[in-house]
Amino acid sequence: MKNHSGHHHTDHDSHGSHGAALPGGLSVSQDGYTLELDSTIRTAGVQPVGFRVIGPDGRAVTEFVPEHEKELHFIAVRRDTSGFQHVHPVRDEKGTWSTELALEPGDWRFFTDIHPAGHDETLTLGIDVAVAGPYEPRPLPEATRTTRLGAYTVTLDGDLVPGEASELTLTVSRDGRPVTDLQPYLAAYGHLVALRVGDLGYLHVHPEGHPGDGTTAPGPEIAFMAVAPSAGTYRLYLDFQHDGVVRTADFTVRTASAAAAPAHEGHHDGHQAHHGHHAHH
Repeated sequence: MKNHSGHHHTDHDSHGSHGAALPGGLSVSQDGYTLELDSTIRTAGVQPVGFRVIGPDGRAVTEFVPEHEKELHFIAVRRDTSGFQHVHPVRDEKGTWSTELALEPGDWRFFTDIHPAGHDETLTLGIDVAVAGPYEPRPLPEATRTTRLGAYTVTLDGDLVPGEASELTLTVSRDGRPVTDLQPYLAAYGHLVALRVGDLGYLHVHPEGHPGDGTTAPGPEIAFMAVAPSAGTYRLYLDFQHDGVVRTADFTVRTASAAAAPAHEGHHDGHQAHHGHHAHH
């Protein structure tokens, strides 16, 4: 399975030819690699989190192929899709990773996006975590094409089509003016994570172009190729950097068939006011 957030540009054609490929992150172990947390029961608040990736030899993996400038990407999100965090832990020489997360009570899913040295592909492993305390699940935000983050507005164009590679374009503006000086973040002008609502399957997404390639502009548009493995509803989390700050814009998106795209445009107009932001290569 090619289960990852989209680091191999050559893979998306094979994904687009069929809908059989599973999203990543549905399993705690794959191809002999297992995600092992210091504890899967946590308390609420900002706290340290430690973990290891155990390899086929039963030892903690200490050699990784960097993807998007990092040996490992770590994602945390509540099962109700709130609380998204994309962090970059640090590893000691024995293979133990450490980071900090801000955790609210509830059921969470933690993901690692890795390419172990000697393995032929990127893997996304996922694990359930319980955070103690009174839990109030949040309803899924309305399907939206516009998200507001203070002075910033991010709009989404394009559709997720089951079993097909499709382009998603996110456009960033501030105070009503296009942002044309986005800063590189993880070797791109944006990093997009897509999760399937219902099981938090982690989708294959990759940026189109990269900073310094001579053709990719630093905004206002950021383009990605994405493959939806099935019909349904998905949550998109875009991390982008501007003025030295990384911000996260999130969207709720329902899949559309290619034939239904014109109707989908009318659908999104009716949701312009529902930006549903709660907050993520």
